[in-house]
Amino acid sequence: MSGQAAALELTSLSRSYGDRRAVDDLSFSVWPGEVVGFLGPNGAGKTTTIRMCLHLVKPTAGEVRVFGQDVWGQGSPSLRRVGCLIESPATLPFLSGRDNLEFLRLARGGIGRGAVGRTLATVGLSDRAGDRVATYSLGMRQRLGLGLALLADPDLLILDEPATGLDPAGIVEMRDLLRRLAAEGRAVLISSHVLREVEETCDRVVIINRGRLVRQGTVHELVAGTGLFAVRVADPAGALATIRGQDWGGAARLRDGVVVTRSRTGRGGDLADFLSRAGHPPEMLVEDRQELEDVFLELTHEEGVQR
Repeated sequence: MSGQAAALELTSLSRSYGDRRAVDDLSFSVWPGEVVGFLGPNGAGKTTTIRMCLHLVKPTAGEVRVFGQDVWGQGSPSLRRVGCLIESPATLPFLSGRDNLEFLRLARGGIGRGAVGRTLATVGLSDRAGDRVATYSLGMRQRLGLGLALLADPDLLILDEPATGLDPAGIVEMRDLLRRLAAEGRAVLISSHVLREVEETCDRVVIINRGRLVRQGTVHELVAGTGLFAVRVADPAGALATIRGQDWGGAARLRDGVVVTRSRTGRGGDLADFLSRAGHPPEMLVEDRQELEDVFLELTHEEGVQR
Protein backbone atom coordinates (compact mmCIF):
# COMPACT_ATOMS: atom_id res chain seq x y z
CA MET A 1 0.00 0.00 0.00
CA SER A 2 2.66 2.41 -1.08
CA GLY A 3 1.96 6.11 -1.28
CA GLN A 4 -0.03 6.37 1.95
CA ALA A 5 0.72 5.96 5.64
CA ALA A 6 -0.89 3.21 7.65
CA ALA A 7 -3.78 4.47 9.73
CA LEU A 8 -2.30 2.59 12.69
CA GLU A 9 1.17 1.05 12.87
CA LEU A 10 2.60 -0.78 15.87
CA THR A 11 6.33 -1.53 15.82
CA SER A 12 7.96 -3.80 18.42
CA LEU A 13 5.46 -2.56 20.99
CA SER A 14 5.96 -3.83 24.54
CA ARG A 15 4.57 -3.08 27.96
CA SER A 16 5.82 -4.57 31.22
CA TYR A 17 4.36 -4.46 34.72
CA GLY A 18 7.24 -5.41 36.97
CA ASP A 19 8.50 -8.77 35.77
CA ARG A 20 5.34 -9.50 33.75
CA ARG A 21 5.20 -8.65 30.04
CA ALA A 22 1.60 -7.76 29.19
CA VAL A 23 2.54 -6.95 25.58
CA ASP A 24 5.69 -8.40 24.07
CA ASP A 25 7.31 -7.09 20.85
CA LEU A 26 4.00 -6.66 19.00
CA SER A 27 3.96 -5.36 15.43
CA PHE A 28 1.06 -4.97 12.99
CA SER A 29 -0.65 -2.32 10.87
CA VAL A 30 -4.19 -1.23 9.97
CA TRP A 31 -4.68 0.48 6.62
CA PRO A 32 -7.36 2.90 5.38
CA GLY A 33 -10.31 1.08 3.88
CA GLU A 34 -10.02 -2.15 5.87
CA VAL A 35 -11.58 -3.71 8.96
CA VAL A 36 -9.10 -5.64 11.11
CA GLY A 37 -10.13 -8.01 13.90
CA PHE A 38 -7.88 -7.95 16.99
CA LEU A 39 -8.30 -11.26 18.81
CA GLY A 40 -6.93 -13.02 21.85
CA PRO A 41 -8.15 -14.77 25.00
CA ASN A 42 -8.76 -12.78 28.16
CA GLY A 43 -5.45 -11.56 29.54
CA ALA A 44 -3.73 -11.73 26.16
CA GLY A 45 -2.87 -8.01 26.19
CA LYS A 46 -5.53 -6.61 23.85
CA THR A 47 -6.80 -3.88 26.15
CA THR A 48 -3.27 -2.81 27.14
CA THR A 49 -2.34 -2.61 23.45
CA ILE A 50 -5.39 -0.50 22.66
CA ARG A 51 -4.66 1.84 25.57
CA MET A 52 -1.09 2.33 24.33
CA CYS A 53 -2.49 3.21 20.89
CA LEU A 54 -4.71 5.86 22.47
CA HIS A 55 -2.00 7.53 24.60
CA LEU A 56 -3.51 6.11 27.81
CA VAL A 57 -0.78 3.62 28.78
CA LYS A 58 2.86 4.38 28.00
CA PRO A 59 4.80 1.64 26.21
CA THR A 60 7.89 0.16 27.83
CA ALA A 61 9.41 -0.15 24.35
CA GLY A 62 8.46 0.26 20.72
CA GLU A 63 6.24 2.83 19.08
CA VAL A 64 2.73 3.52 17.87
CA ARG A 65 2.15 5.62 14.76
CA VAL A 66 -1.22 7.02 13.75
CA PHE A 67 -1.19 8.21 10.15
CA GLY A 68 2.60 8.36 10.30
CA GLN A 69 2.88 10.34 13.54
CA ASP A 70 4.49 8.77 16.59
CA VAL A 71 1.77 8.98 19.25
CA TRP A 72 4.24 8.98 22.14
CA GLY A 73 7.22 10.71 20.52
CA GLN A 74 5.39 13.60 18.86
CA GLY A 75 2.52 14.14 21.24
CA SER A 76 -0.93 13.10 20.14
CA PRO A 77 -2.36 15.58 17.57
CA SER A 78 -3.08 12.68 15.23
CA LEU A 79 -5.44 11.21 17.82
CA ARG A 80 -8.00 13.82 16.79
CA ARG A 81 -8.46 11.63 13.72
CA VAL A 82 -9.32 8.63 15.92
CA GLY A 83 -12.70 7.59 17.29
CA CYS A 84 -12.79 4.93 20.00
CA LEU A 85 -15.19 2.79 21.98
CA ILE A 86 -13.33 1.15 24.87
CA GLU A 87 -15.12 -1.14 27.31
CA SER A 88 -18.33 0.51 28.57
CA PRO A 89 -19.31 3.72 26.73
CA ALA A 90 -18.52 6.87 28.73
CA THR A 91 -22.02 8.39 28.78
CA LEU A 92 -23.88 10.64 31.20
CA PRO A 93 -27.01 8.65 32.15
CA PHE A 94 -29.02 11.65 33.38
CA LEU A 95 -28.75 13.31 29.94
CA SER A 96 -30.51 12.30 26.75
CA GLY A 97 -28.70 10.57 23.93
CA ARG A 98 -28.78 13.78 21.92
CA ASP A 99 -27.41 15.83 24.83
CA ASN A 100 -24.58 13.35 25.36
CA LEU A 101 -23.50 13.86 21.76
CA GLU A 102 -23.99 17.63 22.01
CA PHE A 103 -21.89 17.74 25.18
CA LEU A 104 -19.03 15.97 23.39
CA ARG A 105 -19.41 18.19 20.31
CA LEU A 106 -19.00 21.33 22.38
CA ALA A 107 -16.17 19.87 24.49
CA ARG A 108 -14.10 18.87 21.45
CA GLY A 109 -14.79 21.94 19.37
CA GLY A 110 -14.58 22.17 15.60
CA ILE A 111 -17.54 19.82 15.01
CA GLY A 112 -20.54 21.21 13.14
CA ARG A 113 -23.95 21.25 14.83
CA GLY A 114 -25.44 19.00 12.16
CA ALA A 115 -23.10 16.18 13.18
CA VAL A 116 -25.31 15.23 16.13
CA GLY A 117 -28.38 14.51 14.03
CA ARG A 118 -26.38 12.65 11.39
CA THR A 119 -24.70 10.51 14.04
CA LEU A 120 -27.99 9.63 15.74
CA ALA A 121 -29.36 8.50 12.38
CA THR A 122 -26.22 6.51 11.61
CA VAL A 123 -26.44 4.48 14.83
CA GLY A 124 -30.25 4.14 14.72
CA LEU A 125 -31.12 6.24 17.76
CA SER A 126 -33.06 9.11 16.19
CA ASP A 127 -36.38 7.89 17.67
CA ARG A 128 -34.96 7.74 21.21
CA ALA A 129 -32.64 10.75 20.96
CA GLY A 130 -34.61 12.76 23.53
CA ASP A 131 -34.80 10.00 26.15
CA ARG A 132 -32.44 9.84 29.10
CA VAL A 133 -29.62 7.36 28.64
CA ALA A 134 -30.59 5.81 31.99
CA THR A 135 -33.65 4.38 30.21
CA TYR A 136 -31.62 2.84 27.36
CA SER A 137 -31.05 -0.88 27.00
CA LEU A 138 -27.48 -2.22 26.99
CA GLY A 139 -27.58 -2.46 23.20
CA MET A 140 -28.79 1.13 22.85
CA ARG A 141 -26.04 2.37 25.14
CA GLN A 142 -23.53 0.49 23.01
CA ARG A 143 -24.89 2.16 19.87
CA LEU A 144 -24.67 5.54 21.60
CA GLY A 145 -21.06 4.74 22.49
CA LEU A 146 -20.39 4.07 18.83
CA GLY A 147 -22.07 7.37 18.04
CA LEU A 148 -19.69 9.17 20.39
CA ALA A 149 -16.80 7.52 18.54
CA LEU A 150 -18.20 8.58 15.16
CA LEU A 151 -19.23 12.13 16.04
CA ALA A 152 -16.04 13.84 14.84
CA ASP A 153 -16.05 11.86 11.56
CA PRO A 154 -12.81 10.00 12.38
CA ASP A 155 -10.49 8.38 9.86
CA LEU A 156 -9.60 5.55 12.27
CA LEU A 157 -12.02 3.72 14.56
CA ILE A 158 -10.78 1.56 17.45
CA LEU A 159 -13.64 -0.45 18.92
CA ASP A 160 -13.54 -2.80 21.91
CA GLU A 161 -16.42 -5.32 21.81
CA PRO A 162 -18.77 -3.15 19.71
CA ALA A 163 -21.44 -5.90 19.48
CA THR A 164 -21.90 -6.17 23.27
CA GLY A 165 -25.60 -6.13 24.14
CA LEU A 166 -26.83 -6.06 20.56
CA ASP A 167 -29.60 -8.41 19.44
CA PRO A 168 -29.09 -10.41 16.21
CA ALA A 169 -30.60 -7.66 14.06
CA GLY A 170 -28.41 -5.07 15.76
CA ILE A 171 -25.31 -7.19 15.16
CA VAL A 172 -26.10 -7.34 11.45
CA GLU A 173 -26.64 -3.57 11.40
CA MET A 174 -23.30 -3.07 13.16
CA ARG A 175 -21.57 -5.30 10.61
CA ASP A 176 -23.10 -3.38 7.70
CA LEU A 177 -22.18 -0.05 9.27
CA LEU A 178 -18.54 -1.03 9.82
CA ARG A 179 -18.25 -2.35 6.26
CA ARG A 180 -19.76 0.90 4.97
CA LEU A 181 -17.33 3.02 7.00
CA ALA A 182 -14.41 1.04 5.60
CA ALA A 183 -15.77 1.43 2.07
CA GLU A 184 -15.65 5.20 2.64
CA GLY A 185 -11.91 4.91 3.30
CA ARG A 186 -11.83 4.70 7.07
CA ALA A 187 -9.71 2.18 8.95
CA VAL A 188 -11.39 0.07 11.63
CA LEU A 189 -9.76 -2.03 14.37
CA ILE A 190 -12.17 -4.29 16.30
CA SER A 191 -11.37 -6.23 19.44
CA SER A 192 -14.08 -8.87 19.84
CA HIS A 193 -14.91 -12.30 21.21
CA VAL A 194 -17.78 -12.78 18.73
CA LEU A 195 -15.67 -14.74 16.29
CA ARG A 196 -18.46 -15.46 13.83
CA GLU A 197 -19.02 -11.73 13.42
CA VAL A 198 -15.29 -11.09 13.08
CA GLU A 199 -15.24 -13.69 10.31
CA GLU A 200 -18.19 -12.02 8.57
CA THR A 201 -17.00 -8.43 9.04
CA CYS A 202 -13.21 -8.26 8.92
CA ASP A 203 -10.76 -8.21 6.04
CA ARG A 204 -7.81 -9.29 8.17
CA VAL A 205 -7.30 -10.75 11.62
CA VAL A 206 -4.49 -10.26 14.16
CA ILE A 207 -4.36 -12.93 16.90
CA ILE A 208 -2.26 -12.49 20.04
CA ASN A 209 -1.71 -14.70 23.06
CA ARG A 210 0.22 -13.86 26.23
CA GLY A 211 1.12 -10.51 24.72
CA ARG A 212 2.75 -11.90 21.57
CA LEU A 213 1.60 -12.06 17.98
CA VAL A 214 0.76 -15.64 17.03
CA ARG A 215 -0.85 -15.14 13.61
CA GLN A 216 -2.09 -12.46 11.25
CA GLY A 217 -3.53 -12.62 7.78
CA THR A 218 -6.72 -12.31 5.78
CA VAL A 219 -9.76 -14.15 7.04
CA HIS A 220 -9.63 -16.30 3.90
CA GLU A 221 -6.01 -17.25 4.59
CA LEU A 222 -6.81 -18.28 8.15
CA VAL A 223 -9.90 -20.40 7.47
CA ALA A 224 -9.02 -21.92 4.09
CA GLY A 225 -6.29 -24.23 2.94
CA THR A 226 -6.97 -27.25 5.17
CA GLY A 227 -6.40 -29.60 2.24
CA LEU A 228 -9.59 -31.46 3.18
CA PHE A 229 -12.87 -31.97 1.36
CA ALA A 230 -16.37 -32.51 2.74
CA VAL A 231 -18.26 -35.11 0.73
CA ARG A 232 -21.92 -36.14 1.00
CA VAL A 233 -22.72 -39.58 -0.40
CA ALA A 234 -25.64 -42.00 -0.08
CA ASP A 235 -23.58 -44.49 1.96
CA PRO A 236 -21.13 -42.46 4.07
CA ALA A 237 -19.94 -45.44 6.12
CA GLY A 238 -19.19 -47.43 2.98
CA ALA A 239 -17.42 -44.50 1.34
CA LEU A 240 -15.38 -43.94 4.51
CA ALA A 241 -14.26 -47.57 4.56
CA THR A 242 -13.27 -47.34 0.89
CA ILE A 243 -11.24 -44.19 1.44
CA ARG A 244 -9.54 -45.55 4.55
CA GLY A 245 -8.42 -48.50 2.48
CA GLN A 246 -6.19 -46.17 0.46
CA ASP A 247 -2.71 -45.15 1.59
CA TRP A 248 -3.76 -41.49 1.48
CA GLY A 249 -7.11 -41.91 3.29
CA GLY A 250 -6.23 -43.14 6.75
CA ALA A 251 -7.22 -39.88 8.44
CA ALA A 252 -10.66 -39.68 6.81
CA ARG A 253 -13.56 -39.32 9.24
CA LEU A 254 -17.31 -38.81 9.44
CA ARG A 255 -18.73 -35.49 10.65
CA ASP A 256 -22.49 -35.19 10.93
CA GLY A 257 -22.95 -37.80 8.22
CA VAL A 258 -20.49 -36.13 5.86
CA VAL A 259 -17.15 -37.69 4.91
CA VAL A 260 -14.18 -35.39 5.56
CA THR A 261 -11.09 -36.54 3.71
CA ARG A 262 -8.06 -35.62 1.69
CA SER A 263 -7.75 -36.31 -2.01
CA ARG A 264 -4.90 -38.41 -3.36
CA THR A 265 -3.84 -35.59 -5.68
CA GLY A 266 -5.12 -32.69 -3.61
CA ARG A 267 -7.83 -31.97 -6.22
CA GLY A 268 -11.53 -32.34 -5.53
CA GLY A 269 -12.29 -33.49 -9.06
CA ASP A 270 -9.96 -36.47 -8.70
CA LEU A 271 -11.59 -37.39 -5.38
CA ALA A 272 -15.02 -37.28 -7.01
CA ASP A 273 -13.80 -39.52 -9.85
CA PHE A 274 -12.34 -42.02 -7.37
CA LEU A 275 -15.54 -42.22 -5.34
CA SER A 276 -17.72 -42.54 -8.44
CA ARG A 277 -15.64 -45.44 -9.74
CA ALA A 278 -15.85 -47.05 -6.30
CA GLY A 279 -19.65 -46.89 -6.36
CA HIS A 280 -20.07 -43.81 -4.14
CA PRO A 281 -20.84 -40.91 -6.49
CA PRO A 282 -20.78 -37.64 -4.47
CA GLU A 283 -24.01 -35.74 -4.01
CA MET A 284 -21.94 -32.82 -2.75
CA LEU A 285 -18.20 -32.16 -2.63
CA VAL A 286 -16.76 -28.90 -1.33
CA GLU A 287 -13.46 -27.77 0.11
CA ASP A 288 -13.69 -28.16 3.86
CA ARG A 289 -13.46 -24.77 5.51
CA GLN A 290 -12.39 -24.21 9.09
CA GLU A 291 -14.31 -21.90 11.35
CA LEU A 292 -12.33 -18.92 12.65
CA GLU A 293 -13.12 -20.14 16.14
CA ASP A 294 -11.29 -23.41 15.43
CA VAL A 295 -8.24 -21.51 14.18
CA PHE A 296 -8.35 -19.22 17.20
CA LEU A 297 -8.52 -22.06 19.69
CA GLU A 298 -5.72 -23.95 17.99
CA LEU A 299 -3.43 -20.93 17.98
CA THR A 300 -4.14 -19.81 21.55
CA HIS A 301 -4.36 -23.30 23.08
CA GLU A 302 -7.58 -22.49 24.87
CA GLU A 303 -10.23 -25.02 25.83
CA GLY A 304 -12.97 -22.57 24.82
CA VAL A 305 -13.44 -18.99 23.78
CA GLN A 306 -13.00 -16.74 26.78
CA ARG A 307 -15.98 -14.55 27.52
